[in-house]
Amino acid sequence: MKVRRLPPGVDGREFTRALAAFRVALGPRWVLTEGAVGLPGYADPQPVLDAQYFSASAALMPGSVEDVRAVVRIAGAFGVPLSPVLPGRDPGFGGPAPRLPGAVAVDLARMNRIVEVDPAGGYAVVEPGVTFHDLAARVAGLGLAQRPDPEGPRWGSVLGEVLERSTGGAGYEGAASAPYGMEIVLADGDVVRTGMAALTGAGPGPWAPYGCGPALGPMFARSALGIVTKLGVRLRPEPAARRAYAVALPREDDIGPLVDALRPLLMDRTVADTPTVRSVLLDAAAAGRRAPYDAGTGPLPDSVVRTLMADLGLGRWNLYGALAGAPAVMDAQWSVIRDALAAVPGARFRCAGASDGDADSVRPRADEADGWLPHGGRLDLTPVSPTTGADALAQYALARDHAHAYGKDYLGAFAVGARGLHHRFTAVFDTLDPDDRARALELCEALIRAAAAAGYGVQRAHPALMDQVAATYGFNDHAVRRLGERIKDALDAEGILAPGKHGIWPRRYRGLGL
Repeated sequence: MKVRRLPPGVDGREFTRALAAFRVALGPRWVLTEGAVGLPGYADPQPVLDAQYFSASAALMPGSVEDVRAVVRIAGAFGVPLSPVLPGRDPGFGGPAPRLPGAVAVDLARMNRIVEVDPAGGYAVVEPGVTFHDLAARVAGLGLAQRPDPEGPRWGSVLGEVLERSTGGAGYEGAASAPYGMEIVLADGDVVRTGMAALTGAGPGPWAPYGCGPALGPMFARSALGIVTKLGVRLRPEPAARRAYAVALPREDDIGPLVDALRPLLMDRTVADTPTVRSVLLDAAAAGRRAPYDAGTGPLPDSVVRTLMADLGLGRWNLYGALAGAPAVMDAQWSVIRDALAAVPGARFRCAGASDGDADSVRPRADEADGWLPHGGRLDLTPVSPTTGADALAQYALARDHAHAYGKDYLGAFAVGARGLHHRFTAVFDTLDPDDRARALELCEALIRAAAAAGYGVQRAHPALMDQVAATYGFNDHAVRRLGERIKDALDAEGILAPGKHGIWPRRYRGLGL
């Protein structure tokens, strides 16, 4: 039997016995190894270290809660670390790669049942493999004018988007952010439900987040304390109509006045979604390659950036948002938005269905920036600050200056919430160039430290950067990390569930520098 890499501290003979037990529990076809049937898709898709460093040694594909219980019990008996995988993992954050090299992937895509859709309660109950496409199709098939809240990429896991969400979003800053009821398989195989999902009898709103005692559901969001196998997710009414809009701004420092103009509109819900403001080079990277504009190295000169802006019809910053509701309501909203943002000199407005734009011209470009360089890969960071123009300018300048110091272009975007400004910075690198990979990683490590020193904590990062991010949350000798470790050791004594995720290592791997 051939495996890519044994998990640290796991004997090869014991690993072979564990795989045999997994095959008995799941069936041989649902246990994947390199030598038997191949092992595609369980590694960093755009490797910033060696190609197989962040890769799984094997993959398991459970089809039910009982399968997951069997998997964790076998893993605990043999000390085999696991790494849950959901559909639609973002390559900028490592995709399906385990944080612990050689951990066994637990691919939850087969668990794709939509357990319940409750139109009156405004929620659905989904398993981890349900994508936004799946849920939208079910809701439409039932003839319901509703949609998931939050929304996400069509190929992405609904459960994963709710649990890992790091950019705010419509319906989240203006409403309670606690997830609805969850079903979780703990490391010892016990099954827990949170909120009213824990009721033993039928009752109204059984998957509501409310319940008796501590609110345990949020503890399992963005953590490695259990495997969530069901989740109640909000549905909200589908608006009568929607209109996309865009605003192009000509100068670098326009991001500050723009954010200050948006904040009151977000606070009073005139702007009900979470608009995104994208840098010119992020939009350009989604449209094509860097080489036609400049085949050299180092950051693009400002003169080239201006040429690119003219060729693509872009601003230095480009805001994308959407109106929703009755046509008269959208007309009024658009009038208020235009008046407020016209305070930024040179702003150009487009709105679908209006005289100053059409639908095709105002759709945001794709997020993928990989094509900016040959053999492109990317590392993404998400520092967060208050929603002020001063903070927007400071975050931008910090990231731009670091990028330029390492010979990189600044590619980034801001998701502008009423209370939080979520900055997504993208470091693009050539995956076939070891020096360029190392330079991108060093850039991100430096930016994590600088952002924390400025008061901007990073929320989410690639496996190669998780420990560095966790280290910046250092109050009282890293008390928050120590608390996470205490909870981890209590719930996962064998340290088998996603060791090292977001910097929380179980006792068996702590301090080993993995």
